[in-house]
Amino acid sequence: MTATGRWLMAVALTAGLANAQGAPKPKRPYVGYLCPAGGQRGSVIRITAGGQNLRGAKRVIVSGEGVTATVIRHQRTPWLLKPEERRAVAQMLRQMANRKAAAQGREGNRRRKEAPAKQKDGKPGKPGAAPKEPTPLPDHPMLKNLESLTPKDLRRVAYEFLDPARRSQLSAQIAEVVEIEVRIDAKALPGERELRIGSAQGLTNPVPFQVGLLPELFEQEPNDYPTSPQPVVELPRVLNGQVSFKDIDRFRFRARRGQKLVIEAQARRLVPYLADAVPGWFQATLALYDRNGDEVSFVDDYRFDPDPVLFYEVPEDGEYALEIRDAIYRGREDFVYRITLAERPFITTVFPLGGPEGSMTIAEVTGWNLPWDYVVLDTWPGPDRIRRTTWNSAGPRTNTIHYAVGDLPECIEPEPGDASRQPLALPMIVNGRISSAGEVDVVLFEGRIGREIVAEVQARRLGSPLDSLLQLTDSAGRVLAWNDDHMDKGAGLVTHQADSYVRAKLPASGTYSVRVADAQGHGGRAYAYRLRVSPPRPDFDVIVTPASLNAPGGMLILVTAHAVRKDGFDGEIELDVADAPDGFLISGGRIPAGRDRVRLTVAAPPRRTERPIRLNIVGRARIAGRTVTRKAIPAEDMMQAFGLRHLVPARQLLVEVTRAWRRGPPMRVATDRPARIPVGGSTEVRILTQRPPDLEKTKFVLSDAPPGVSLKRVRAKGQSLILVLAAERGKAQVGHAENLIVDAYVEYVPGQQRGKGQAKGKDKAKAKGKAKAPQTRQVFAGVLPAVPFVIVRR
Repeated sequence: MTATGRWLMAVALTAGLANAQGAPKPKRPYVGYLCPAGGQRGSVIRITAGGQNLRGAKRVIVSGEGVTATVIRHQRTPWLLKPEERRAVAQMLRQMANRKAAAQGREGNRRRKEAPAKQKDGKPGKPGAAPKEPTPLPDHPMLKNLESLTPKDLRRVAYEFLDPARRSQLSAQIAEVVEIEVRIDAKALPGERELRIGSAQGLTNPVPFQVGLLPELFEQEPNDYPTSPQPVVELPRVLNGQVSFKDIDRFRFRARRGQKLVIEAQARRLVPYLADAVPGWFQATLALYDRNGDEVSFVDDYRFDPDPVLFYEVPEDGEYALEIRDAIYRGREDFVYRITLAERPFITTVFPLGGPEGSMTIAEVTGWNLPWDYVVLDTWPGPDRIRRTTWNSAGPRTNTIHYAVGDLPECIEPEPGDASRQPLALPMIVNGRISSAGEVDVVLFEGRIGREIVAEVQARRLGSPLDSLLQLTDSAGRVLAWNDDHMDKGAGLVTHQADSYVRAKLPASGTYSVRVADAQGHGGRAYAYRLRVSPPRPDFDVIVTPASLNAPGGMLILVTAHAVRKDGFDGEIELDVADAPDGFLISGGRIPAGRDRVRLTVAAPPRRTERPIRLNIVGRARIAGRTVTRKAIPAEDMMQAFGLRHLVPARQLLVEVTRAWRRGPPMRVATDRPARIPVGGSTEVRILTQRPPDLEKTKFVLSDAPPGVSLKRVRAKGQSLILVLAAERGKAQVGHAENLIVDAYVEYVPGQQRGKGQAKGKDKAKAKGKAKAPQTRQVFAGVLPAVPFVIVRR
């Protein structure tokens, strides 16, 4: 580190605000994909993680037990070569192509006459000058064993390293690659894990990693044409690969007559959203070809899920070819897939889609290769209202199904035309399904004037293809309220949120009906739903982002809390850290009444921890005279095409507490009460600290301040930092409440803190009249504790 860098680090840390690197607003390390994104238990595999800001990757954290991983190396992607390295690759590939052409008895490319050695400026070198040392090939796996590659393989390497069309597909989000060795214990539980990489800048976001039971195969390029030589795959098998630019992958396999194959692709499940692609995920398609090359089956989704599932009963023994590609022929390194190719059990319908908490619930199931037609749902009391599970059979496991566990009375919806239909006693959960196209299910209940009623459908969130349409009608058939789609912030992976929700006040006493239909007019055994009809049941969930937090010991971490309000609950939610080691402290731990989102800060413990800490944040609120507590759900705030954002749930909220170069003094807001900022006036907020920063070298800026709110000035007073906050009349809204986040920057003039020799040279330049006016630069130093506030009348 230079003298200037050390000085800036000292200033920032003396202020008690700096991050570990002391650099301008550090970028979070990010993993965009894993390839392959899983492995068979009992195996040792090497995978590639593509991402951004991964330099210094040193360890890998995998959730659950039985899976360990180590970093092998960090490397650049092929299209980030230096010009001289690219020329060396081009020359080597030409030599390889000529040798292989000559070996096959064909006339190779004409050799060019050797030109005199050239210098860097392009002019011929002097006769007799020593030849320039050739540039060595970059250290990259694709450039190993070039002698063993076929001409088509060499063209593939040339495309990856040299083709301008390939370089046009660059994405900064996956510009770096980390090679990882993963060891999967033979007794590791199968299913999905979360993998994070620990780098010099902290933990990355979590990405899915699958532990499987079946043998696995990684694609062997080239496999994009029917004539490409490919090994024949024996079933069952999990196929792994990547669809690169303009790529189509094919696999050959043998099948027997009568086999009921289930071919399930995972693509969007592995990389949920792409910020720079339309659609905003890898839209995989599957096609099946017979031995004559004729297409016999094709799918591009599974109901509303973009990941396709192909069902096929084999008509005759022989070889078949499976093809996977993107629907619109895109491709890139993060277009990763896993295909399960097997005669495996697969559940296509479940009824009912849940049951009452603590009661025996048996659900009917149908599908492919099922040895039974029912399953027992686990409804044991617990916090999870939507649960997922798989079942074992004699062979592979089933697909994952979702179901709900409720705390209200439940019933089965009577069939249409049932003469015994009677009004329901509320509250009630009705389990039903739209059995045929155009069917409308009707639920009756008695209502009293002025009472509020809520009707809510759960279907898409539980895997049902039903696109529900919900209507509330009176005894005369007049529609009082209706809804098609209702957004659930917590269902970030549902592509089309098609569940319906209605809340209305009854205009008179009498008999009312709730009607459920499919908005597209479809129906069938799979179109199941759960309908809640009840008075409002105010409740909430809390989602916190990101799912990986990084901070030097004793410093502050910025967290965003999202409130998912239900049935009209509009109250305040208090946030706190539960069961955490000493040292974690929330500032601004309050989601004000009526707000759906706030940013807050969490103080990390003063000392570095040996491993990431699992953090539990809880939300508490008073509802109907009682305290309701909800555990916050960790998630990643992900963006897809056109700037659409989604909260993708994660399994764990992990905090990496790194070593601070020098521990700064702790900071906290002097009072827990929100600062009251009068419209047209100002107020002071005191930040307690043992050693206030040097205000001459530190600049404070409000981050994403609401309209009309400003930070007028900052001053030091004893062991306090005083913030003067103002609200402008005509812009600030009375009653607006949230948290203010204040960023701190250290300001400096380059060259002021350098050695004597440098300063002397600068003086000479100044004497000659060549010195430029000094320009002030800034280094991001961190954030102050979150400051709760409310705008009030003066």
